[in-house]
Amino acid sequence: METRFLAVGELTGTPSVAVVIDVMRAFTTAAWAFAQGAERIVLAESLDGARELKARHPGWIALKDGPPAPGFDAVNSPGLIRGTDLTGRTLVQKTTAGTVGALAVRGADLVLCASFVVAGATARALHGRPEATFVVTGEDGRAEEDLACARYIAHRATGPSPDPAPYLRRAAESTAAAELAQGVREGVHPDDVRLCLELDRFPFAMAAAPEDGLMVLRPYGEDGR
Repeated sequence: METRFLAVGELTGTPSVAVVIDVMRAFTTAAWAFAQGAERIVLAESLDGARELKARHPGWIALKDGPPAPGFDAVNSPGLIRGTDLTGRTLVQKTTAGTVGALAVRGADLVLCASFVVAGATARALHGRPEATFVVTGEDGRAEEDLACARYIAHRATGPSPDPAPYLRRAAESTAAAELAQGVREGVHPDDVRLCLELDRFPFAMAAAPEDGLMVLRPYGEDGR
């Protein structure tokens, strides 16, 4: 499989297969939401767009980066979302990096959204694909945790499973991990970094696709479609 690793700003066209990486924390939180029973996650274009969707659908749960805010029900934290019963619910997610990356490749034949907690299932979903573009969303493509996860999934998809320790260590020593641990970012649970570094916590991958004019994320693979 031919692989490329690009920042959102480096995309020059729509890839056939895109793997959008956001470890800390969009696609770790999303995976936990599905584990808690969520049916689907609508990826919003903007904060205002997320609020508008929530206003039109009061039963949906809107979440964002940072502290709690009017119009939103939750924040983008795996530690905070894991204790919420989301059975059958629709979430609206807007984050700084992950949702932006997924929306940037919405025309791809397959859009997988990934983090370490779904790494193995994501690698399996790539088997047999001739090529894949990994979209590294954090820090304009320089986020160490996202680069580590992207490289790990790519290696696992194209050959024997590599030793995960160096990849997880690289993520644990990243700027994002330090900011979360030190409370620099708001809307954080003390367990967030640990939860973001749980390799293969869930057996499903996650795929985003257009539905009724929205970009919708759903489980994909063993426990999904």
